[in-house]
Amino acid sequence: MIKGLCSKLATKHLSPEVLNERRKQAVRLRLDGYTVAVASQQTGLSAPTVSAAWKAFREGGWAAVPVKPRGRLKGQANVLSADIQALLWQMLYQEPQDNLLHTMPGWGSADLAEWLNTYHAVELSQRAIEHWWEAEGLKHEPWRLNHFAKQRSQEGRWFRKSVLPRFAQLKDADQRWQGGVRRVAHPSGSIYQIYLHGSRGRLLMRCFKKPPEAKAYVAVFEALASLGAAALVFHGALFSASPEVTAWLDQQPSFWLVPVPADLVLDE
Repeated sequence: MIKGLCSKLATKHLSPEVLNERRKQAVRLRLDGYTVAVASQQTGLSAPTVSAAWKAFREGGWAAVPVKPRGRLKGQANVLSADIQALLWQMLYQEPQDNLLHTMPGWGSADLAEWLNTYHAVELSQRAIEHWWEAEGLKHEPWRLNHFAKQRSQEGRWFRKSVLPRFAQLKDADQRWQGGVRRVAHPSGSIYQIYLHGSRGRLLMRCFKKPPEAKAYVAVFEALASLGAAALVFHGALFSASPEVTAWLDQQPSFWLVPVPADLVLDE
């Protein structure tokens, strides 16, 4: 009992960086077939913490494993009003469209700021929206895919075999996309998010109150394909099990989807 209590006390005082690294280590051990007890012993985390990290991974992938920072975001003095937050949620749950009613792959912070200003006379900066994304758990960081180019790891081999040949076909950086789908734990209930990163890591997203259906993925892919030839590295969905998505992909001569195997670690 004392040993378990000491472990919990030690975990409580770990820095967020160290705690998150140990949570990832625990997930790797579980992927390798080790029990919660063994993962707890190897990482120094309590069994409930190991179980929570494993559950987060199974529901949201590697991006969901790290714990969120506590407290107010640095540089954010004020919280958006409830009315403005309601408007932002309303848009994130709708299919994104530009001013000409053309479907977009997802909502970016600039798109949301422009929409608020045009239709509601609300002036809100992109930075304020991105702070709000982070506070709501919606912000996702792009993977450093090129980091794996020379690695001898499983991730490196996958990158060279599956990603690099596709990216080599596309000379422009804005034709190379990465994205995925994940479940975001939220006080209002589970939120399902399709996220995309374009050139320079720009984040686009759509949100859903239940797991997205095949038609939602096809709508996102069609919007990307309408911009020209593109390759999309995607995590979190098994599209081979969806006849509708597979049929659409088979008909695309210049849109390539590169799935990320579930056991790869891209967030480090």
